[in-house]
Amino acid sequence: MDFIEFEKWVLKDFGIDLSAYKSNQLHRRIKSLMSRVGANNLDEYVILLKKDQEQRQKFLDFITINVTEFFRNPEIFNEFKLKLKEEITRSKRPLKIWSAACSIGAEPYSIAMILDDISKGVKHNIIATDIDNTILEKAKKGEYSASDIKNMPKDYANKYFSISEGKYILDSKIKNMVSFKKHDLIMDRYSNGFDVIICRNVVIYFNQDIKDNIYKKFSSALNPGGILFVGATESIYNYKDFGFEKASTFIYKKL
Repeated sequence: MDFIEFEKWVLKDFGIDLSAYKSNQLHRRIKSLMSRVGANNLDEYVILLKKDQEQRQKFLDFITINVTEFFRNPEIFNEFKLKLKEEITRSKRPLKIWSAACSIGAEPYSIAMILDDISKGVKHNIIATDIDNTILEKAKKGEYSASDIKNMPKDYANKYFSISEGKYILDSKIKNMVSFKKHDLIMDRYSNGFDVIICRNVVIYFNQDIKDNIYKKFSSALNPGGILFVGATESIYNYKDFGFEKASTFIYKKL
């Protein structure tokens, strides 16, 4: 079995289109994972993934890059907070927000805490999506480690978390502000009418055609004047092609 055959099997068995990823980077990651589990080739690895549920989940976590934390890149998040205030003032109504590829929920919950802080009493609509059902279930629990919240403002940590058996437990008020559902950025349809879309540290792993298609669909999903917040390594150099203007570092506004 070669990587083309392996990608076809993954698409059929997992519903994930690996052809969208940067191939050299992807193949290195898969070979690294195979070496960890003692698989000598792709055929052996497929056999393992078919019979071992734990390894299937590890493969899914490995491929879907479930690495995140609250207020990742704090200085950039501070810029986003200012833009979020501007958006609330501009719209004069509750915001519809999408946190795409949300992983364990740190990002949408970060947004929820900011909104609770700057617009108390307003019920904004925060939708958080990810391709991995297992990780979504973890997000819904709202239980985190100290490393997950290392960049969080201390007043937020004190206000919105309690500590139990070494875990940081998120306040139910913040949890209830976020709705989680499964969504594949590459293969699924996008909703629309969003005022804000957050998608950080994900599209960097995709090839350029897929990136452009995602940005095009993000633009279509946003209301005019809506903002897109991307990761610290994901500048959109051709943002004008998608009807955006640059609002700030890693923040783009739909014209």
